[in-house]
Parts: sequence; structure tokens; C-alpha cells
Amino acid sequence: MDKMDTSDLFHPSLAAAVMKLDPEDGEQILDYFKTQALLTREKALLQASVREQKKLLVENAKLKTDIEQLKFQLQEKQRRRTAKALHLSKTVSPVSTTPVNQPAAPAGATAAPTPLSTAPAPQERREKQGRRRRGDRKACQIIDALSLEPAPRVDASRLDLRVGRILSARRHPLSESMSIQEVDVGENAPRTVVSKLGTKIQLEELQGSLAVLLCNLKACKLKGVVSQGRILCCASSDDCLELLAPPTGSAPGDRVTFLNYPGEPDRELPSKQRIWERLHADLQVDNKGVANYKGCGFEVKGKGLCRAPSLTNCTIR
Repeated sequence: MDKMDTSDLFHPSLAAAVMKLDPEDGEQILDYFKTQALLTREKALLQASVREQKKLLVENAKLKTDIEQLKFQLQEKQRRRTAKALHLSKTVSPVSTTPVNQPAAPAGATAAPTPLSTAPAPQERREKQGRRRRGDRKACQIIDALSLEPAPRVDASRLDLRVGRILSARRHPLSESMSIQEVDVGENAPRTVVSKLGTKIQLEELQGSLAVLLCNLKACKLKGVVSQGRILCCASSDDCLELLAPPTGSAPGDRVTFLNYPGEPDRELPSKQRIWERLHADLQVDNKGVANYKGCGFEVKGKGLCRAPSLTNCTIR
């Protein structure tokens, strides 16, 4: 090992004291201390860099939201300005008092008194009406274009995902392929969820298990039982299915969020927008077994990431 200059990490008197205590191995001891000091410094710099990166991601997401709001406000101002201009254009202008195609008076003849008003010729009137209609159609098209609101975001932040504990599981009385679970998600009362887990997983194994529940789907009745959520599973095939597992230490009601997609979830997902169906294809389990949306992990803040118990490179449904 090449000798290292320890003057920048250790006081000369400290180096001299070490050399005095152990003349044979003193140089190696100083080299070891310097190596440890450099590693500690690099670790601190790396941790600071990671914190800064996370901070920048959050700030970037907030800036995107602010830009969308400003864009919407600008469109609203343009729409009101165009509507006002259209209203003014509809105001009928006074009819011209100048006679149309009036023949010139012969020389020496006394000029006839000018009438107070003369109706425009039929051809001119038709041309004015045509121009007015074309102007109205154009203004309406501009208003329609400006009145379009910016497209709402469609990403995983709109999903209300929470950790839940399955309190009980039983067969559906009207369907052999369905089962009914009572799930505690930290609310005053457990939620009833109807699923097809009973055909793939033993119901006895479900009781007491922690799971990830999608809570803001519109409640629907399945074979006479109202389902109030969806239990997320990872599947490599129709026959290989297991519950998505929250991190150790999770409790019912804990939110599952995405670092790169901040924001509050919808109170209830609009059924017409089919948000869940549009996001479903991007929900995956990677080669390390971590659940993610477009590469961003399912995270319970302060506790860790959600994972598949044994599967990798599979879908979430």
C-alpha cells in the first residue's frame, strides 16, 4: 500500500503520537484511520445527494401542478374575453342614412330633400347577414376551444390504497367462484370485499393477513353482496396468485403512496373515466419482488415498500 498523506485528516501531533506508541505499525494504523474517515465522508455525501434528489422530485411535481393551475386560469380569462367580444359583435349597428345608388340631380335643378333614412338594398342586407353569421360561428368555435378544461391527471396518486387486515373470509353463498372478506382499513367499521380469491388461495390462510386494499372504487353489488373495495394481488398466471404484502410494521389504515406521484387521491374514482383500467397495465412486480407503478415503488411512508411474497416479474390485479 502506498503511503498516504494524513496531514489533511489528522493533526501532526496525533500522527506523531501514534508513530511514537507503535513505530512498526504506526503508519498502517494511520492509513486505516484515514481510509475509515474517507469512507465516512463519502457515505455522508451520498446520503445528502439522495435527500436532495428526493427533495427535487417533490418540488418538480409541485411545479407541474402550479403550471397546470396557471394554464387553466389563463384559458378562463381568454374564454371570458372572447365571450365579451362576441356579445359586443352581436350589437346591431345603426343603419346608414346615406342613400344607395341615388341618381345625380340634373344641372340647375333644385336638389330634393334627403330622406332621414333609406333601407339597404336586399343584396347588401343579405351580405351583412352572411358576414354576421360567419363571425358568430367563428366566435363560437373559439369559445368552445378555450372552454376546454385541461385534462385531469391520470396517475397512481388518484388511487386510495391502504393497508388492511383481513378479519374473516368465507364462501359467497350464491357463487362457488367468489368469496367474501371483512377487511379492517382503520375505519369505524370493516369493509366488505367480494373477490375471487377463494378459488386460488385457501380461505383459512387469508384470515389475519395484511393486504393492500383499493378503497375508492365505486361500491357495487356482486351476486347480491355489496363490495366496498378491491384486494390487490400479484399473479404470474391464472393459477399462481398471492396477496400483495405491505412492509413489516404496517398497520390497518396506513396509506400506500408513490414518491414520484404526490397528491391526494380521489374521494371516489369516476366510473366513466375508467381510471383503474387505464392504470392497471403499469402496475407491476419487478425482478426483485417490489410492487411499483412505472418504476416507482408502492411505499408505506417510514415503513418500507410493498412486495410480492415469492413472485417476481408479474402483474398486479
